[in-house]
Amino acid sequence: MTTQSDAFGARARLAGSGLAVDYYRLGALAKESGVALDRLPVTVKILLENVLRHQDKPFANAADVLALARWNPAAAVEANELPFLPSRVVLQDFTGVPAVVDLAAMRDAVARAGGNPERINPLVPADLVIDHSVQVDFFGSKEAFAENVKREYERNRERYLLLRWGQKAFENFRVVPPSTGIVHQVNLEYLASVVDVRSETGGAFAFPDTLVGTDSHTTMINGLGVLGWGVGGIEAEAVLLGQPLYQLLPVVVGCDLTGQLPPGTTATDLVLTLTQVLRTHGVVGKFVEFFGAGCADLGLADRATLSNMAPEYGATAGLFPVDDETLRYLRATGRDTARVDLVERYCKEQGLFRTAATAAPTFSEIVTLDLSTVEPSLAGPRRPQDRVPLGGVRQSFRGAYEKRLASGAGKGAPITRGGDTATLTHGGVVIAAITSCTNTSNPSVMLAAGLLAEKAVARGLTPKPYVKTSLAPGSRVVTEYLRDAGVLGSLEALKFDLVGYGCTTCIGNSGPLPDAVAAAVKDNDLVVAAVLSGNRNFEGRIHPQVRAAYLASPPLVVAYALAGSVDADLTKEPLGTGKDGKPVFLKDVWPTNAEVREAMARAVTPELFRKTYAEVFTGDPTWQSLPVPEGNLYAWEPDSTYIQEPSFFADLPPTPQPLADIAGARVLAMLGDSVTTDHISPAGSIPKDGPAGLFLVEHGVEPRDFNSFGARRGNHQVMVRGTFGNVRLRNELVGGKEGDWTLHLPDGVEMRIFQASEKYRAAGTPLVIVAGKEYGSGSSRDWAAKGTLLLGVKAVIAESYERIHRSNLVGMGVVPLQFEAGQSRTTLGLDGLEVYAIEGLGALTPRKKLTVRARRADGSAIVFTAIARVDSPIEVDYLRHGGILQMVLRNMARG
Repeated sequence: MTTQSDAFGARARLAGSGLAVDYYRLGALAKESGVALDRLPVTVKILLENVLRHQDKPFANAADVLALARWNPAAAVEANELPFLPSRVVLQDFTGVPAVVDLAAMRDAVARAGGNPERINPLVPADLVIDHSVQVDFFGSKEAFAENVKREYERNRERYLLLRWGQKAFENFRVVPPSTGIVHQVNLEYLASVVDVRSETGGAFAFPDTLVGTDSHTTMINGLGVLGWGVGGIEAEAVLLGQPLYQLLPVVVGCDLTGQLPPGTTATDLVLTLTQVLRTHGVVGKFVEFFGAGCADLGLADRATLSNMAPEYGATAGLFPVDDETLRYLRATGRDTARVDLVERYCKEQGLFRTAATAAPTFSEIVTLDLSTVEPSLAGPRRPQDRVPLGGVRQSFRGAYEKRLASGAGKGAPITRGGDTATLTHGGVVIAAITSCTNTSNPSVMLAAGLLAEKAVARGLTPKPYVKTSLAPGSRVVTEYLRDAGVLGSLEALKFDLVGYGCTTCIGNSGPLPDAVAAAVKDNDLVVAAVLSGNRNFEGRIHPQVRAAYLASPPLVVAYALAGSVDADLTKEPLGTGKDGKPVFLKDVWPTNAEVREAMARAVTPELFRKTYAEVFTGDPTWQSLPVPEGNLYAWEPDSTYIQEPSFFADLPPTPQPLADIAGARVLAMLGDSVTTDHISPAGSIPKDGPAGLFLVEHGVEPRDFNSFGARRGNHQVMVRGTFGNVRLRNELVGGKEGDWTLHLPDGVEMRIFQASEKYRAAGTPLVIVAGKEYGSGSSRDWAAKGTLLLGVKAVIAESYERIHRSNLVGMGVVPLQFEAGQSRTTLGLDGLEVYAIEGLGALTPRKKLTVRARRADGSAIVFTAIARVDSPIEVDYLRHGGILQMVLRNMARG
């Protein structure tokens, strides 16, 4: 008898795989439906298999299967809404801790309602990797790693106890302890299977490994042929509870790679070029799939680098289909032989395996990139898509800060360290960090940095004394192959000592500048710089005192530490003077491709990966010694400044209230273009004179122990006080003054955004945010939406949104509105002093045009329509329930 899940006769035994597993054959679907699938992009095929396999579930059916099988690259994306249930979820601790807090709070809500709290349990397997908590407090010494780890445990004990509890209390939930690596690199090197196998009634079955993660750079795994992308923590929690993601028919952009990279260029140079090209083309909210002859010359780690930065070029994901290079990498990283054979057999049977003879799929759009045109590059000083040729960095820096550099300030100050003295002036590199998943996953660029360091040490070069140097590998494998290649000592000689295994500088955990450097920057009003091998360099992210930040390859990070300034042209000017008294140029120390290949062949081995990951979930003695809290309900500590039960589920009525129009709203902030989640969500260090810092001091926390906003994401009282708290935020209500300032209306008094929101709350005044283009770009920070909601914001009106933040707003019950084409706050003459009404919410449908009335003080009004960026029927339901988790909780309570 045929079950619904086998309505197309798709289930069959996978022949020749060496494992007794079944699978859902896309070929059978093509035969039964009469739909030709051969030229579908692999991205669409993976999504299609997912719907085919789940069609016996309440959320999918045969019509969904046929709708996706008939995917038309020219069709409107609004035509269908389809479910996608990934096979697993990955989390990092900044976003993972709030997810565990929310799940614990949901258990309490179920218990209060008289239900079984253990019903709140991950139904989809989840791995949480602790990688965001280590900060660079200590650097430039052999003791830096141990000291930073010690401080990490001191600061984060409460958070880690929560995760220890969650690991025991929840099923399908594993935790990778601190000092192991970055989540995306651990995912690439160990967690990902490419093809998964699960048991069910009737036997085992195989299917593509798919995932979502609570970090934007989850997309890195697409380099391995695994389809996955970043979502907000809110959506990830819903997936954990068995809820599919709903999405429109995908737009798939084919990226045709041709040619070969020139000698002297790196995967970092390529990804910065790609980011610029795809941003210019426009791929926001679309899927990118790579094809073409150029793919064959890119190693897996290079592919992962390109996939990693999909958020920077705006795509949902950037997929490299499985091919022989995928199989080579799986073997090289110590994966089980039987699993590698399964991957090959399954992908070939399903038409998911690419060879040189594979015809190019039919794509929605095609972009071509000739690899031979790539040149050494950086990106900055404020955005990752702003690529700068190496020779143009000086011009880029001077152009970006022309007014400040011409103001007469910034005479400079001498800085001494270890007997060396140099003058810190405008453009001085005060942070040089080898960090981030983008590059530390790639042995070619990491070993290139080590080889450059080796040559620089031999020439007698040293970093400038004001440069804070750091090496934060993405996994312990990196340290081992740097050591085995004989270059770790050279990096240490240049003060690039190991500081920790984690994201560090790339997420704002750069730690304090040395006192003398910090004082020189402040006293002389210097515009100083960071150079890091990261993927993010938004304003205020790296360090509050660092205005310019450039993304660069690891070897260029070392080079800029030696040169000491971005106000230089490293293609022509020396890095320094050698011990022989002669100038040393970048070309003198840059390693050849042959040298890098030889080092990789010698040092990067499968045995190294097997040994390193043998006990990946065990942790160090400090982790093992942490107590594990008991019970299926979390014991909240009322005085904790780290972990508090959130208010989202308190007094939740059993049924939702109807959506209502918004009336009498005031503007909390009027913002420009490219406002990122770094501007919105609290991140980095906690200012002691800001609302969050004052709150912590009132609760007995010394500034030394503030930790970071990211570490305190489990306490909504801290986080709401830091929302819109970025030191580079410019609110037009206060004339563009930097920081978390606004006008309270109608009295026009200038105050902190949090203070104003509290006054509005007391008066019962709803709030709105008005903004320009690309609102919410950057990291997938759920607190950018959570904090917005807790400030009392009911709606955001912007010219355009980045995908994840728009989804997060809806998931928290905040209405995202979009100005119609050609309209903006500027063209409409809005100044933020108006009183706003938003009409039509009571009968909300996807992308409905709503009427907005902005009434001025003189009684006149500006009336316009805005598009409700509620893109699907399920998102209307999320808003109706007040958020996605509220809807899930109510559905579970109903049984």
